[in-house]
Amino acid sequence: MTLYDGLSVIYYDGVKKMDTITDRDFGELYQKYGPMVLRRCRFLLNDEDMALDAMQDVFLKIMENNYRIKDMCSSLFYVTATRICLNMIRARKIRTGPDFDAIAEMMVDEFSEIEAEKIEARDVLEKLFSSRDSKDSLIATLHFVDGLTLEETAEQIGMSVSGVRKRISELKKFSASMNI
Repeated sequence: MTLYDGLSVIYYDGVKKMDTITDRDFGELYQKYGPMVLRRCRFLLNDEDMALDAMQDVFLKIMENNYRIKDMCSSLFYVTATRICLNMIRARKIRTGPDFDAIAEMMVDEFSEIEAEKIEARDVLEKLFSSRDSKDSLIATLHFVDGLTLEETAEQIGMSVSGVRKRISELKKFSASMNI
């Protein structure tokens, strides 16, 4: 590989693969397709500095791929610009990772809502069970939270099924009278 006029020329088995592109030819291509490539890069990247870098990469990539000047058209530059910009976007996402500030804010919001609901539920339960027997809270927890049947709840508490049924009925009436 040798350098000529600032651009690489690749030789395979002693045969030159690319016609030499002179500074004049490169300048003409840059003048002709540069504005279109820059617009495309700006649109995709939404960052002026990255767009300028991407535009330079587009021209380097096209020159590295040894296209002949007469074979170059606007779609070649457009497609190359799109690919380079998309690769830059992917690389930026990989390097930067998730937006930690946004995730932290979302977690705080969710945590605040969940905690507020827990505090509210705890206050309601304290209000409900403050004037009741301690067995009532245990019965309510076993039956409504743990999902045990009346028979299983009665067995766990050491009461009869009718006694558990009566306490649950009283709890429902009491909570209805307190508007809970």
